[in-house]
Amino acid sequence: MTPTLNLVGAGHVGRVLGRLFAASGAFTLQDVLTRSPASAQAAVAFIGAGHACADVAQLRPAQAWLLAVNDDQIEPVAAQLAQAHDLTGAVLFHCSGAKASAALQAAHAGGALVASVHPIRSFADPQQVARAFAGTFCGVEGDAAALALLGPAFEAIGARLVPIDGAAKTVYHAAAVFASNYLTTVLDAALRAYQAAGIPEAVARELAQPLATETLANVFRLGPAAALSGPVARGDLATVARQEQALLDWDEATGRLYGALVPLTTDLARRKHGTT
Repeated sequence: MTPTLNLVGAGHVGRVLGRLFAASGAFTLQDVLTRSPASAQAAVAFIGAGHACADVAQLRPAQAWLLAVNDDQIEPVAAQLAQAHDLTGAVLFHCSGAKASAALQAAHAGGALVASVHPIRSFADPQQVARAFAGTFCGVEGDAAALALLGPAFEAIGARLVPIDGAAKTVYHAAAVFASNYLTTVLDAALRAYQAAGIPEAVARELAQPLATETLANVFRLGPAAALSGPVARGDLATVARQEQALLDWDEATGRLYGALVPLTTDLARRKHGTT
């Protein structure tokens, strides 16, 4: 028999997963609870399955519970569910990238099996993500029995599961921030520096694009050490010092960012040349 799933919180992530689980038959979507009856109804309409509930008391027992709420609400909502329902043997999971399954401790203490499954992608456009979810990597950790149920369900919707260390979940999430958010910040610094040299923004983007694109391709093809080039890789520290000072004179924050990257880039250069 197909396991039942209750959905608590139905933003972009909850709606997409709810629709995919229901369509694939991985779960029978049962009840949906959000901050308001109207949003719960809208979520049910998007998903194409489930029953909108007005409060926690209306939620029926289920074999699995997805807490698709904001990170700061995971612990209090888990505690609320544990107080209102007998969760013995049920699987409770969330999809936060920053928090581990330990955030569900209140439910675990109430007999639930807990896990976290973090889809590594943007959910800005739920319709598009629902169409193209297959192949999405998901970082997973938690109770083995919980993952025994969730693993096949996520694989049924095309997920590629990557086991992670729950104790290092914050470091894991920081890796994604480096690869996405801070990469954007560094590229913005490059574009602003080009503009400071008198180059129009549109042209600056054209100049930076082939450099950035080829570098990323080399990193993933060859590895970071082999892909590294430039003055630090050549050991031209005099040029590095001049550039850092010029940036500090132009924009102190950007100069400090440049300087902060020098030690790690120097370590990478040592790896490139086999001196570590």
